[in-house]
Amino acid sequence: QVQVVESGGGLVQPGGSLRLSCAASGRPFSSVGRGWYRQAPGNESEMVASFISIVNAFYADSVKGRFTISGDIAKNTIDLQMNSLKPEDTAVYFCKQRDIWGNDYWGQGTQVTVSS
Repeated sequence: QVQVVESGGGLVQPGGSLRLSCAASGRPFSSVGRGWYRQAPGNESEMVASFISIVNAFYADSVKGRFTISGDIAKNTIDLQMNSLKPEDTAVYFCKQRDIWGNDYWGQGTQVTVSS
């Protein structure tokens, strides 16, 4: 059974930091195509950061220079370090993992709220 579990969300003041973690199990997962997405109320889901190779990642313009994605392939984990958080970063953040056959698996989401 495939499991994708996120953790690390919460409430933080503007300018603060949070670190999200994602762990997957149950399949052999790929090193590419995995990443973080978010959805704010009333908005469509958007890609935040995604691995395009083992070490290189693509970032949304809105988070470049503030967010950093990292991962451990052997452990099937993905982290998202979020610094200089803004109120507009408030959303539910979802982790996506992709298995070696190209199937995507999503976590249940973790709430990030940036507010004073």
